[in-house]
Amino acid sequence: MSRILTVSITEAGRRIGRRLPHEHVHGHLGATVRDRWAEVDGFVLCCATGIAVRVVGPLLSDKAADPAVVCVDEAGRFAVALTGGHTGGANALALEVAGQIGAEPVVTTGTDAAGVPALDQLPGFTASGDVAGVARSWLDGRPPVVESTLAWPLPFAGGAGPGRVVVTDRAIEGGDGTVVLAPASLVVGVGASSGAPADEARMLLAEVLAEAGLSRDAIATVATIDRRAGDRVVTSLGVPVRAFTVAELAAVEVPNPSDVVRDEVGTASVAEAAALLAAGPGAELVVAKRKAAAATVAVARRVRPAGSVTVVGLGPGAARHRTPAACAAVRSADTVIGYDLYVDQCADLVATHHTVVRSPIGAETDRCVEALARAAGGERVALVCSGDPGVFAMATLVCELAPRHGSPEVEIVPGVTAASAAAGLLGAPLAHDHAFVSLSDLLTPWPVIERRLRAVAEGDLAVALYNPRSRRRTWQLEAARELLLAHRPPTTPVGIVTDATRPGQHIARTTLADLDPGDVTMLSIVLVGSSTTEVVGDHLVTPRGYDT
Repeated sequence: MSRILTVSITEAGRRIGRRLPHEHVHGHLGATVRDRWAEVDGFVLCCATGIAVRVVGPLLSDKAADPAVVCVDEAGRFAVALTGGHTGGANALALEVAGQIGAEPVVTTGTDAAGVPALDQLPGFTASGDVAGVARSWLDGRPPVVESTLAWPLPFAGGAGPGRVVVTDRAIEGGDGTVVLAPASLVVGVGASSGAPADEARMLLAEVLAEAGLSRDAIATVATIDRRAGDRVVTSLGVPVRAFTVAELAAVEVPNPSDVVRDEVGTASVAEAAALLAAGPGAELVVAKRKAAAATVAVARRVRPAGSVTVVGLGPGAARHRTPAACAAVRSADTVIGYDLYVDQCADLVATHHTVVRSPIGAETDRCVEALARAAGGERVALVCSGDPGVFAMATLVCELAPRHGSPEVEIVPGVTAASAAAGLLGAPLAHDHAFVSLSDLLTPWPVIERRLRAVAEGDLAVALYNPRSRRRTWQLEAARELLLAHRPPTTPVGIVTDATRPGQHIARTTLADLDPGDVTMLSIVLVGSSTTEVVGDHLVTPRGYDT
């Protein structure tokens, strides 16, 4: 959700509203909600549920179109998904708000409460038909019969009915007691002339799908040649775009090659080749190329889901420091993999459809291999990390290992790293040039770390020391302190932050001379200032040089 409005009516509610990252209006709750009802995706109302019900009740019309409504009591103890649970996104919004203010989320949707899969929320599927009716039977202990025209994995098993779930990319209607699940199994290839009208491919595709009896909901992606990836004729189809080079397309065997296209573009096919290439190994062409005046389309069917690994940075700890992209990546995954502590860190994002794979600390390679293997098998995997996955975390290992495990799609979702979180708690110690150095010599020889620390010291950079100390590594921090002392004053400010933004958070300020390694744990990060860093009130500040 991108447009969320928080509305408060008391001073206690105003304080809660200020803690949330949304537009905030104070006062005139009823009038504000009525005036903004059609403009926003969701409301967070800081008031009693009775007040909220009386305000929104007359405005409700269609759960598919109404905004989500979450109600927060004035003590900030509960975030209640009031209306628009699954369809409107209120359940997800309640979980996010609860994480941001430390409240208890209250979600009363039957499937969530009973651990039954929410058919209209399954990642990778679009549901239509009698979702509510099938869900009611399921909640009564009568799982639906599952019928599938595709060999497509599902995160649940079927039962004896009376409900029915049909998994297909065919264009069929779901009647009473039937839900149709359209998987993301179709890939549309598009070729187009320069300057092709924006709506030409869209109109041609509608004709092709209708004639072939295929569902628009099953289209996963559009594929084309790289030079057309940004053209409106391609992007106007409204689904993600994959682009391929001429060489990649030319290597694909197609049933309908064209010498004319080869002479103009350098490959004998764009639409068919792009569709087959994006659909992956074993794909079949279900609609051969169809031409209009300036555009060509073809449709291929995947034999299994397109697997991927998203390496997700969850931030330092508190839910309020997670990015919307990180939340979306975890929610839309089939499988969540991570070190126990990090899986717990995103527990509010994990639903009944997720497979969760936990592993102990030190099993980083095993985690990456597991994630890549599952992605190669068609799963969308969220590999979760604390902080930022590209800073002393899992992103490098996944990228290094991916070519050896089928080269699935890999995406890195950045997060607030420990250094940024600690710096924010201390003030602005990293406001000028700075460096990050890990003191762990488990993967990097100490002489290399020492050389890098010396360069930092000689360059007079503020430095964030990661992995400063553990039960087994007890001498490295003292060695780093002595090396830094050789190049900067003993009064240099130092900040130690332990469990940043997590329960038990501890912040200490000292100097380089007085830094006691015994105050540091494996959950600490140590920030050492440069020669210009100073203490301003309660803040550690490394000046940028502005004229003050």
